Amino acid sequence: MQDWVISKQIVHPPLVTEQDFVAAQAIRAARPTEDGATRVYLLAGLVRCRPCGRRMDAHWVNNRAGYRCRHGHTSAQRATSHRAKNLYVREDHILANLPVQLAVLELDDELDLEERGSGDSGQRRDLAERMRKFDLTIVCDTAGWSVETAATA
Repeated sequence: MQDWVISKQIVHPPLVTEQDFVAAQAIRAARPTEDGATRVYLLAGLVRCRPCGRRMDAHWVNNRAGYRCRHGHTSAQRATSHRAKNLYVREDHILANLPVQLAVLELDDELDLEERGSGDSGQRRDLAERMRKFDLTIVCDTAGWSVETAATA
């Protein structure tokens, strides 16, 4: 079996724009569940895995929104011994510390965090939309996570 090669440069024209991809992910993230409840993943499309560069999948576990990366592996593939462990991060942990990370980037004033805060769900939804507007990404690894701009990602 051959290893995948991931190119840092765009090697062919994208089939969809980044904006369309994120919009489709938001629709997918809000799909109804078996019990009829709709789960909302505020950071869908914004969370990336630092080790492999992939967007992390939104998932629901223990009655909470979270994000995981299986580094391209699926249940249809047999796990190899050298495969990296799956990466998990809870959405509530990210949202609770997001204002601090944005302050480090000196974007707290630009994103108007003082006035809006990050406490209730409407404020958190607004913060996620502002992150999209400013092209910010949350990059995770086993040591933690940070916010990066498009220029640093």
